[in-house]
Amino acid sequence: MQPFAKRISAMSKVIKIKKGKDINLAGVAEKNVAPRTVSSTIAIKPTDFRNLVPKLVVKAGDEVKAGDALFYDKNNPEVMFTSPVSGEVAEVVRGDRRAVLEVRVLADSETSYKKFDVSNASNTKEVLLESGLWPCIVERPFGVVANPSATPKAIHVSCFDTSPLAADISFTLSKEGDAFRKGVEVLKSLTSGKVHLNVDANGQNQDVFTQTPGAVVTQFAGPHPAGLAGVQIHHIDPINKGDVVWTISPQHVVFIGRLFTNGQLDLTETIAVAGSDIKKPQYVETMVGTNVEVLLKDNVSGDNSRIISGNVLTGTSIGANGYLGFFDNVVSAIPEGDEYEFMGWLFPSYARPTISNSMPISKYLKKNFVVNTNFHGEERAFVVSGEYEKVLPMDIYPVHLLKSILAQDLETMENLGIYEVIPEDMALCEFVCTSKIEVQKILGDGLTLMAEEG
Repeated sequence: MQPFAKRISAMSKVIKIKKGKDINLAGVAEKNVAPRTVSSTIAIKPTDFRNLVPKLVVKAGDEVKAGDALFYDKNNPEVMFTSPVSGEVAEVVRGDRRAVLEVRVLADSETSYKKFDVSNASNTKEVLLESGLWPCIVERPFGVVANPSATPKAIHVSCFDTSPLAADISFTLSKEGDAFRKGVEVLKSLTSGKVHLNVDANGQNQDVFTQTPGAVVTQFAGPHPAGLAGVQIHHIDPINKGDVVWTISPQHVVFIGRLFTNGQLDLTETIAVAGSDIKKPQYVETMVGTNVEVLLKDNVSGDNSRIISGNVLTGTSIGANGYLGFFDNVVSAIPEGDEYEFMGWLFPSYARPTISNSMPISKYLKKNFVVNTNFHGEERAFVVSGEYEKVLPMDIYPVHLLKSILAQDLETMENLGIYEVIPEDMALCEFVCTSKIEVQKILGDGLTLMAEEG
């Protein structure tokens, strides 16, 4: 059989990403799928959605079916967030100022589903809103849940992930071709533009994506962050002021396809459980919002591990008893970095990923690294020069952009390209930063400010 890139060269172009860095960590998931594992309690977290103000429609003790609303967006009341399972609302977890952090549902042994009318093609948007699948669609600029009243100029689906320990999407969705194609068909009805499927030029077994009629297939080659939708959009059709572009993950496309095939909300997914502290890195069939304790049972080797929902660059530390995030397809476990190296700046250190020429041994000693969460320093003066540009394959000035955000200079932020990026796009900048600047937090704050100012 011909290599994947040659087989589809006639139908798509190849965009080569030269800037960036692959972070090769030990503990990549082996390509076998463990039996279905779902916790007795499922949680949906409003904190997974940028700038969301949740308004509850249930309280502890209420009975719900899979697909029933738990809360909605106060700023867009038609956008519902629904339960993945049937059962009893067990608890509403609140934080500071009574902010809703989680809505937990105690699942029934057998799931009862709310039925949705998917027979009428004219009510596609209404079904997505009512079923709770509309929040799968992320709007750029700002990286928020898509505005139902907007019409995007294009919809982008990144069909591969280059982040550390990421799940192999072509593997996890290898049996979901029909649902994926149905999902793309639904997405096409939501835009007057094109649906872009951006695939790995060096990938294998990606027919589930390339054999989808009506979509534009573009190949990308290069190191991380080549697999991020923001980088792909920048190289295909950059976002300018006034543009609206939507993105959605391939797994969520499958969720939509299932809904419009059988009229039920089915949030079953296959995720990776990976990292150097995992005894047996593997894939597991589970459900959105499951408690990771059941996924990690008897499979964590370290007694002081950081458990992350998502990848190590952009994920959230949730502890050994936290819940899988709505957008996450990997649970990562790596050692905590709370054992500091005495005079580590002076003596040779252990091999770890780096772009610095001061540690050349790290570039050649190992293929996959065992790392911890240690920052190897504290935040310093923001005077880095040229570091971010080495790993950000976008035509923007990242340091100038971040400094304009700190100065709350809205006009300069706009001119320097803030509409093109969301925090994940610059996570690698944070990783390589010798000044230990919280790049993602600063960018997130800037996006919130821009959204508030209109």
